[in-house]
Amino acid sequence: MRTLVIWTQRKILGLSRHWLAWANLVWGLIVGLPWLAPVLMKIGATGPARAIYHVYSFLCHQLANRSFFLFGSKGMYSYAELLPFVSGVDTWLGLRAFIGTPELGYKVAWSDRMVSLYGGIFLGGLIFALLDRRLRSPRWWMFVLLIVPMAVDGMTHTISDLAGVGQGFRYDNAWLATLTRNLLPQRFYVGTEVGSFNSWMRLITGLLFGLAMAWMVYPVFEAYFRDIRQALDTCGSSVKEHDDAHRTATDIQG
Repeated sequence: MRTLVIWTQRKILGLSRHWLAWANLVWGLIVGLPWLAPVLMKIGATGPARAIYHVYSFLCHQLANRSFFLFGSKGMYSYAELLPFVSGVDTWLGLRAFIGTPELGYKVAWSDRMVSLYGGIFLGGLIFALLDRRLRSPRWWMFVLLIVPMAVDGMTHTISDLAGVGQGFRYDNAWLATLTRNLLPQRFYVGTEVGSFNSWMRLITGLLFGLAMAWMVYPVFEAYFRDIRQALDTCGSSVKEHDDAHRTATDIQG
C-alpha cells in the first residue's frame, strides 16, 4: 500500500509539473485534426476523413462558404460559387453537408471562426509556456472586452442569416459601405471570402476570444497545480525524514 501511494504521488507530481505540455499537446491535436480531414479526402481515405467531419460537426456549423478549402483553386469560395453544388436541398443543410470536390478541393472540418478561436487558445498556451507560466489572469473587465467583439459579431451574423443565405445586412454590409463612403473595393464589403470584412471580423474576434480564454484559464490551472506540487513536496519531505529516522533507529538497535 505504501508503494502504491508513493507511485501515485509521483505520477500526480509529474502531471502537476508538466500539465501545460500535455494541455498544449492535446489542444494541438484538436486544432490539427480539422486540417487533416481534407488531406485524407485528397488521398482517398474518405472513411477517416468523414469520421473527423462528423465529430467536429458537433462543435461547428461547418458551412462551406465560411470554411477554408485545401487542394482547390481558391482558399475559400463564395455562396454563389458553391450554390450549384448544394441545389436541390435546403441551402443551409447543403452548405453544411458539402465537403468538396476534386476540382474545388476539400473544406477544413470547421469554419474560419473556429480555426481562429481554437487556434487562439492553442497560441495562448504556447505564449503561457514561453512566459514560464508566470502570467496572471486578466481582470474581469479586460476579459469581457476581449470576448464581447465575437459575441457581437456572432449575434449580428445570426440575426442577418434569418433573411436567408446570401442575404441580410451582414452579407452585403451596405451600412459599412455607407460609413466608409465606399472607399474600399466591393469585394471587401460583400460576402464571406478571405479578405472580406466578414472574414476579417470572424478571424480577429475568434482569435481575441481564444486568447482571452487561455489568458483567463491557464493561470488558474497553474495556481492549482502549484499548490499540488507544494503539498506533495512537503509530504515527500516528511516521508523521507520518517524513513531516515527509521533507518537511524534501526542502525542504533543493530
